[in-house]
Amino acid sequence: MGDKVKLYLASDSTAQTYGQSEAPQAGWGQFIGNYFDEKVEIYNYAIGGRSSKTFITEGRLANILDEIAKNDYLLIQLGHNDSTKIRPQRYTEPYDDYKQYLKQYVQGAREHQAIPILITPVARLHYVNQEFLMDFGDYCNAMKEVAEEEDVLLIDLMKQSLAYYTSIGYEQVKELFMISVNGTDCTHFTEKGAGEIARLVAQGVKSLEINLSNKVLL
Repeated sequence: MGDKVKLYLASDSTAQTYGQSEAPQAGWGQFIGNYFDEKVEIYNYAIGGRSSKTFITEGRLANILDEIAKNDYLLIQLGHNDSTKIRPQRYTEPYDDYKQYLKQYVQGAREHQAIPILITPVARLHYVNQEFLMDFGDYCNAMKEVAEEEDVLLIDLMKQSLAYYTSIGYEQVKELFMISVNGTDCTHFTEKGAGEIARLVAQGVKSLEINLSNKVLL
């Protein structure tokens, strides 16, 4: 067992593992294990509707910290739900409490000698005038500030996903999202989409050039 590497995910509906009854909706956390060798074990704590704040206030981060150990990894992708001002219980101000909450994940992981990796929110399907647009810009920037202030590894999934969408074009990108199934949802992924985003996250891990990078199958 000494060879095993444990990867914990703290995230929202974009990374959540969905049951068969919810197919084809899927989250990238369901597929991330496909891009690592058999020594990496995935523990996906991602759950829909949570912000950096409510993931903590509901005790979900505490549950991870109860288990996480030395040389494990904590991937943190939160921000989608932080921007919802009409839901004050989960809203955070990007350059204020959002940053403070993110630092709790980082510090919690480090207290257990685990390795935190911040991941900027994945891009939604926001397409205007033949261009894919970035949402959650302030949250992405604030997360980058935390990465710099706390010397934390960071994967810019917003940048990676927008570049990928641009490379394949709108018609193909639409198939990655649930809008292709229900006509409305430009946030959540189909199984195909979740698999592609998982690949981007794995590419991001590989580019960090850390021990975990050596276990990426790409």
